Amino acid sequence: MRQDQEVVIRPIEKQDLVRLWELIYRDATPEWKQWDAPYFEHKAMSYEEFQQIEQSLIQKKDMWVIEVDGTVYGTVSYYFEDAGREWLEMGIILHQSDRWNRGVGTRALRLWTEHLFETLPVVRVGLTTWSGNERMMRVAEKVGMQLEGRIRQVRVVNEKRYDSIRMGMLREEWMKTGTPSM
Repeated sequence: MRQDQEVVIRPIEKQDLVRLWELIYRDATPEWKQWDAPYFEHKAMSYEEFQQIEQSLIQKKDMWVIEVDGTVYGTVSYYFEDAGREWLEMGIILHQSDRWNRGVGTRALRLWTEHLFETLPVVRVGLTTWSGNERMMRVAEKVGMQLEGRIRQVRVVNEKRYDSIRMGMLREEWMKTGTPSM
């Protein structure tokens, strides 16, 4: 568990499962999906279907919940792009729009970055977004990431083309910035 004032990130527990289903899978077109890779299909799932996978979520190392004042509002996650486990990509989703633009995402991503650098032997952490998600790019910059790549016009959202954006930070940059403590 990591905490910054009222923002907590922690492993998923059994009591979080219904809330996660409500946030992620209950609705076919949730508002958060307009910003989180909207070019990939999202499928709603009945609670009965969700129950088939829910146990696999408990205590996952690569996906934690974001909690504010005791309520789960989103998730942080990571995965490796390569088999050698050198290229780590992370993600963050605040599933409820009433938590957007309040600094929660920035604080949660900072806590997650700190956790990943402290617990995994990686030299770099990064995230991929799209140029239409300006809030995500700002959050990544606030945490200390920089633009590493831009693949032009490969993401289509509402019939408009956007760039795929890769942002990242090296461990040595994280240690120099002093961002491990807010």
